[in-house]
Amino acid sequence: MSRFMLAAGLRLFFVKVILSMSASKDVLAMASLEMDVSSVAAGSTVTVKWRGKPVFVRHRTEADIKLANSVNISELRDPEPDSARVQDPKWLVVIGVCTHLGCVPLPNAGDYGGWFCPCHGSHYDISGRVRKGPAPRNLEVPEYKFLDATHLLIG
Repeated sequence: MSRFMLAAGLRLFFVKVILSMSASKDVLAMASLEMDVSSVAAGSTVTVKWRGKPVFVRHRTEADIKLANSVNISELRDPEPDSARVQDPKWLVVIGVCTHLGCVPLPNAGDYGGWFCPCHGSHYDISGRVRKGPAPRNLEVPEYKFLDATHLLIG
């Protein structure tokens, strides 16, 4: 009888521990963000919040795409072609946190038409690649996918 009680107690303990480690519904809801991009005008950037961080979604124009692809990648601090940073050339999705000290850069600003971090002077181009200033890496590209022509799922 005591072995049965011990086994039942251990089972209950492990079930409680495992359930306490499962993500709650509010945490799971923050894990991904669906947005409708149909109202984002070409040439503009919108900022959304995902997992407590700003995410920049830029609807790029043909001129933006040409500019992003015209960069000599060997001259970049963190060399990465534009094609590796986007799924659809018209849309750039990056986490809006400067890779230097975690500030939030300003969109549509800086020497390269992308983002500028006024805190320490980092400049990012239209592809979110660091071009000037102390930032060591490009703006991070989160995991994302297009559900259809107008709906984007981040995370």
